[in-house]
Amino acid sequence: MGVELRTRTFLAAALSAVAVVATAAVTPVAPAHADPAVTQAPLVPLPQELDPAFYRPPAREVAAAAPGEILRARRITPANFGVAPINVDAWQLTFRSTDTRGRAIPAVTTILKPRGTTTGPRKVVSMQIAEDSTASYCATSYAVQHLNAGPLLGQVVAPAELLIAQGFLNQGYAVVLPDHEGPNHAYGAGPLGARITLDSLRAAKRFAPSSITDASPIGLYGYSGGAIVTGHTAELKKTYAPELNIVGAAEGGVPADLEVVLKAAQNNVTSGLVLGAVVGLTREYDYFRTFMNSHLDPLGRAVLALKGPLCVQYQAATFPFLNNIGFIRAPGGALRAPAVRRVFDDTRMGKSLPDMPMYMWNSALDEIIPVGQVDRLVGQYCRRPGARVTYTRDHLSEHLIAEVSGAPLALLWLKDRLDGKPAAKGCRTSDDLTMTSRPRWWPTFSAAVGAGLAALFGKPLGAER
Repeated sequence: MGVELRTRTFLAAALSAVAVVATAAVTPVAPAHADPAVTQAPLVPLPQELDPAFYRPPAREVAAAAPGEILRARRITPANFGVAPINVDAWQLTFRSTDTRGRAIPAVTTILKPRGTTTGPRKVVSMQIAEDSTASYCATSYAVQHLNAGPLLGQVVAPAELLIAQGFLNQGYAVVLPDHEGPNHAYGAGPLGARITLDSLRAAKRFAPSSITDASPIGLYGYSGGAIVTGHTAELKKTYAPELNIVGAAEGGVPADLEVVLKAAQNNVTSGLVLGAVVGLTREYDYFRTFMNSHLDPLGRAVLALKGPLCVQYQAATFPFLNNIGFIRAPGGALRAPAVRRVFDDTRMGKSLPDMPMYMWNSALDEIIPVGQVDRLVGQYCRRPGARVTYTRDHLSEHLIAEVSGAPLALLWLKDRLDGKPAAKGCRTSDDLTMTSRPRWWPTFSAAVGAGLAALFGKPLGAER
């Protein structure tokens, strides 16, 4: 699995530039007031436990704020894999969000913005990076900073996907990167990540230096673990943050049903990665944590304890080929236990139709995210009036390659939405032997690679737009 993740790092670097061409009630918006003073982040970035003043404001201060209200602000230096600084303006915000039980929590987001001005409202992409981890030093806000140690600690996906974000930046877009797992690193808790993502956009819009305004069109992007959050964000937006101008969502490798994903990982090479999500879910759903504490066998307790402080590379490489379900000793079987059924239901997509057009893609042979559960989600959406879904299955890829084969066309689709071009009405499902065979794929990819490489050597990204 370590080899696969190193491959993903390389593939994400190639993707970097593709984009160059390319709960129930409405939550009130934070009241207008003076934003906190912008400070400078430490020269050597610190993970959350070592930087509580920024990441964990006093509980009373958080509770007194409205969702999306800014509590802290600081300037940072973003960098590729912690080494090569990226030539853009960058800040991080601490803001108030809400967990799945309605409790106030602090959350953090990173804003990257090209230097210079733009014609018309600043376009925005909220990119939900596949953090897929359960420790503070794995968080996106730490992993994108200059001199961070994330890659050495196993967080290889976040800095790799930051290369994709640079493609958006080179288009002149602002990029918002939320720490969507929240303060307890609840990997897999999609509805939590959705609230944090939406409140992150509220905070970014309130932060004047971002140049993001009410008129700014916003796109959502996420793959795999990032698609967990992107999908729930698209569904939750109309009730939680209807004022946000989100014009489209692109997601691939979509874990729409975590029960199916868990079953696919049984005794498989991916069992360690998926078991990390089980750890994450115990941190957000109190009833699930209580159940697991009562029904995990001794071996399961030991394995979950070892997985708690791991980033994605080590989550995936540690304890593959496990019988994850077998760790749970429950009458009638683990998958029939009410708490397990409930957590699957609480995290399953398809409860509502997003009020924005969707671009979705998945490998037909995906070994981590089975395509059948994505087919069912698309079917649920498309049976409802007003659905706008473009869905593609790629037949010559697996999970990692599918990000490369699908992302170019997905990003071009998202660019059209941000440029104001309306999406096609209704639903379209297509099957490609490989999406790389489409006419727009190779010109887009080849034209983008040079600009992506130039960014690694300090090219100002998107400043001339």
